[in-house]
Amino acid sequence: MNIVVLDGHTLNPGDLTWDRLQQLGSLTVYDRTAPYDIVQRAAEADILLTDSVPLRAETIEKLPELRYIAVMATGYDGIDLEAAERQGIVVCNIPSYGTQSVAQMAITHMLNFCHHLTEHSESVKAGNWTKSPDYCYWNSPLIELEGLTLGIIGFGRIGQKTADLAQAFGMHILACDPAAGDQSHRPSFEWASLDRIFAESDFISLHTPLLPETEGIINRRNLKKMKKSAFLINTSRGRLIHEEDLAEALREQVIAGAGLDVLAEEPPSAGNPLLHAPNCFITPHIAWATRSARTRLLDMLVDNVAACIAGKPKNRVSP
Repeated sequence: MNIVVLDGHTLNPGDLTWDRLQQLGSLTVYDRTAPYDIVQRAAEADILLTDSVPLRAETIEKLPELRYIAVMATGYDGIDLEAAERQGIVVCNIPSYGTQSVAQMAITHMLNFCHHLTEHSESVKAGNWTKSPDYCYWNSPLIELEGLTLGIIGFGRIGQKTADLAQAFGMHILACDPAAGDQSHRPSFEWASLDRIFAESDFISLHTPLLPETEGIINRRNLKKMKKSAFLINTSRGRLIHEEDLAEALREQVIAGAGLDVLAEEPPSAGNPLLHAPNCFITPHIAWATRSARTRLLDMLVDNVAACIAGKPKNRVSP
């Protein structure tokens, strides 16, 4: 089996090992692959592994030897599933490796708005505490989470884990998901409409997949439904947000702030309006990237590949 990894650097920049994957076949690992290099590098591949390199129909059609695409992530919107199915190519993803880490990042962005740690640390280092006439001071309002409402849009594994962490702080949860089920075991929890989540939440955290019906769900109309004191958190997909609308809402103080780990285009162009929007904190798509999460991902990836070779694919996704 010829196994080709198109973009292995983000998963394994050198602190993990490909040894288990190498035991399954002839392995070639590329750190990064530009679109114009995909066909040449994947020409002899039976099994192709990709993180963020897109595999569109015109590319897949040029890879007649390909039998299996392993997505090294949960999201698979970069793969043309219909084209893969036409060629009998099995596509599998990794559904749950980053649940803990991504939920932790969502809460981290929330806590940033509560205590402004970086801002206050930099103020202290600039000498402001030394010069203060009082034993303490704060440059921004400080927020306690207990009793506040967190609205969660998308209540799968990560949304539920985020709710667990938020409820440990004493927050009330409003959630919206097409697969709403029994959550009677959760204290202070309600299923709610999107309109209610926008209107009543103090924080809104996005955990929904990118679908035609969710793309641009954060737009001017829905932002205006939110409290002026509310904060938006996105650790899911950048295209859930209409970025110019959010930048405008932040400039005009329609909402209080946004914490984002994802953007519509990654890396972003220098002209992205959110890069200069007030009270917008952006991290470079790292919610998933703790060493623990990447280790789980690599282990599950190897299991997926081994299962495919054995003719019993796991975590298969279909059009």
